[in-house]
Amino acid sequence: METNRRHWLKKIGIGVAGIGLTNFNSFASPLVSDKSINSFENDTNLIFLRSNENPYGPSPLARKAFTENVNISNRYNWDIEAKIISAIALKNSVKDENILLGAGSTEILDLVAKFVSLEKGNYVIADPSYDYWTVTLDNLGLTKNRVPLTTDKKINLQAMLEAVNQNTKLVYICNPNNPTGTICEREALIEFVTTIQQNTIILIDEAYLEFTKQQSLSNLVNDHKNIIIVKTFSKIYGLAGARIGYAIANKTIIDNLANLQSNTNNSVSVLSKLAAIASLKDDKFVSNCYLLNENVKQYTISELKKLNCECVSSNTNFIYFSLAKYNKDYFKQLEDNKIQGGRIYEEQGKWTRITIGKLSEMEKFIKAIQ
Repeated sequence: METNRRHWLKKIGIGVAGIGLTNFNSFASPLVSDKSINSFENDTNLIFLRSNENPYGPSPLARKAFTENVNISNRYNWDIEAKIISAIALKNSVKDENILLGAGSTEILDLVAKFVSLEKGNYVIADPSYDYWTVTLDNLGLTKNRVPLTTDKKINLQAMLEAVNQNTKLVYICNPNNPTGTICEREALIEFVTTIQQNTIILIDEAYLEFTKQQSLSNLVNDHKNIIIVKTFSKIYGLAGARIGYAIANKTIIDNLANLQSNTNNSVSVLSKLAAIASLKDDKFVSNCYLLNENVKQYTISELKKLNCECVSSNTNFIYFSLAKYNKDYFKQLEDNKIQGGRIYEEQGKWTRITIGKLSEMEKFIKAIQ
């Protein structure tokens, strides 16, 4: 039915190609001012340093994609589906059949949780790590096996490996890790994933990898049929609110995940897909965001250390630091200055996390806690 409807739309000329879809190569500077784009922040006077969002917004090309194509929001996005999948596949040096789209990486994580929970067992995850999504695993009956980090806050790959047994359905590695910002060296990670048996799914979350120079493990998915890479446009591409992410995996796994998705590849809006396509073309924006993040990160770490806050070396757009020797009420300081920050992740050492915003925002943050 869906195929016939798509064919009919194309035939009568109201498919995407027939309604004047913007030429992607024509994207240039944004049409919308920073003032209107950031109106929510301006209205509330809040500084958002809680959710690891990109403070510089979507790229200029993505903004133009949004504004120039808003009038086609009344049309389904079937024709754009192939374009975004091909663009993502090209970016990651895989085939179209290796890609599955989701409404943010959250939907992909949820699909993986449902897939691995078809048979009962356990899953292995570092502690602390990004675990909000694992509530689905817990509710579906899998047992959580937490593996402590090393003393320097890195994922302990050897201990993770030792935690895997014949009933382990999933091993989750967030790389770089959230909330600590530490990273597993690529060669060590390759050795780790190739050691685990093929009947255990290995989920590598690369949400923050673009803030590093490390290469993705996407090149392994066809030779190792149990590896799933999950990536997102929410972080360095600045599309957190647009909700678009994707999985990279062997075709068999992609097909299995797609069978659990009610409308395969179509939970993402037409505008989000177009913005993602445009974002993949904007290498200059990504490079600028990387450099800005690095500079502001070093400033913030330097200032935190002056306040007796031990900081973990970060490979991301956030900083993990200890309040153990900080002599004020940190969270009260944030609240009084209308700054949204993180929470305590580890009681021992009072470890918390702060997102790296613009320099002006981090200067206000440091002033607020001094």
